[in-house]
Amino acid sequence: MAVLPIYNCYHPVLRKKTQKVEVIDQSIKDIADDMLETMYNTGNGVGLTANQVGIDKSIVVIDLAKADDDENAPGRPIVMINPEILSYSEETVEDNEGCLSIPDLYDKVARAKSVEVKYTNLSGNEVTETAEDFHARVVQHEVDHLNGILFVERLSPLRKSLNKNRLRKIQKGITLPDYPMVMPDGKLVQD
Repeated sequence: MAVLPIYNCYHPVLRKKTQKVEVIDQSIKDIADDMLETMYNTGNGVGLTANQVGIDKSIVVIDLAKADDDENAPGRPIVMINPEILSYSEETVEDNEGCLSIPDLYDKVARAKSVEVKYTNLSGNEVTETAEDFHARVVQHEVDHLNGILFVERLSPLRKSLNKNRLRKIQKGITLPDYPMVMPDGKLVQD
């Protein structure tokens, strides 16, 4: 397993929709292992997508170990290949979100309280499940990534405006995480 650099939110790889995985072979399993290792290396991540590490594949890893207070949290870790949200609950909840590609920025985002999600696991089995509460929030956040959408795009206009200067510092590399990051120009920076 390897720790991969995480791509800054302004890098173009995060702005486009990822490609579906056609075959789950050892290379896909290795990517998932590297993604988990990378997420754990950050010290605070609960989800990561392949495009966040520069890989144009529809792969999500989730480990809700830091959310043990969520009684609906599934077994850990979860690897989702080609996830698709089938339905969203009408009830929404507003809560803080952050992102490994957007260091040190957290803000309130309204998300569906529960979602039904379909994906393929690493064994090649199709899984359909209901994710609730924090698990649902993470699934929605990560599936957004696979579609080229960042959580800051889900903020209210006022919240976007209030975060403008902080986002500019992230874009310019003034605000950096304590893990390796690929900047918008492709340059790798390490703390």
